[in-house]
Amino acid sequence: MTINDKVFGKLDYQYSWVGYRTIKFLGKDTEIALLIGGEDDGHFDEGQYVAYNTFMDNWEEIQQSILQPILDYYKDKRHELGYDVSFNENYPLIESVDKLIEHITLVGISVPYDFLRDGRDIGVSFDCSWNEEDGLGIRLINEKVDEVGYQDVAL
Repeated sequence: MTINDKVFGKLDYQYSWVGYRTIKFLGKDTEIALLIGGEDDGHFDEGQYVAYNTFMDNWEEIQQSILQPILDYYKDKRHELGYDVSFNENYPLIESVDKLIEHITLVGISVPYDFLRDGRDIGVSFDCSWNEEDGLGIRLINEKVDEVGYQDVAL
């Protein structure tokens, strides 16, 4: 089933709603998957619209605000795995946001059901060079980083 939502645009139902968009990420056009939590009737919560619109209105600032938490997560994960003392080519030394950007690719934005968490809830998914299987996910609540982890954090 396909719908054309007034805010989310064209979406196909595949156990959740999925659409594809091109948005700017760090100055480059990037094609992403837009995932919207919802039943197959195509009705969404007002809070989902508010969360998405607020997120998109603040996307320029959000892009900058998520990079340092991603870098911190990467450094912690690298240390936890012991790759700060023994070499692993998948976990190179990355000490700056500029270097980090070379290792991540924005792949998705998810807008879960409105009632799952307090606040405007958005997930942002990335592919990353250091963990191709699990990727990287960020959960934003009210446009602030709430959690960084594997891609499933963003769903």
